[in-house]
Amino acid sequence: MLDVNELLEKAIRETENLNVDEDFLLRDLFKGYEWNRISRKDRLLLGTLFLNYINREKGCILVMEKTSSGQQKYKKAY
Repeated sequence: MLDVNELLEKAIRETENLNVDEDFLLRDLFKGYEWNRISRKDRLLLGTLFLNYINREKGCILVMEKTSSGQQKYKKAY
């Protein structure tokens, strides 16, 4: 299994495949079985690292509201 930094890099690369104005959750950037194989503590850490990266880079990904289950939503702006 990849470490959290490698998972973060993979998620960032995967955002390039999204369409403009597409909403997504971090888990959407991974295949279902890949996401399920990541431990809960690593998923939480990955979520924090991804959010920090998005806020720091000020790129084409916008931070949206959280879902009712507390998952952070994002949108590809351009």
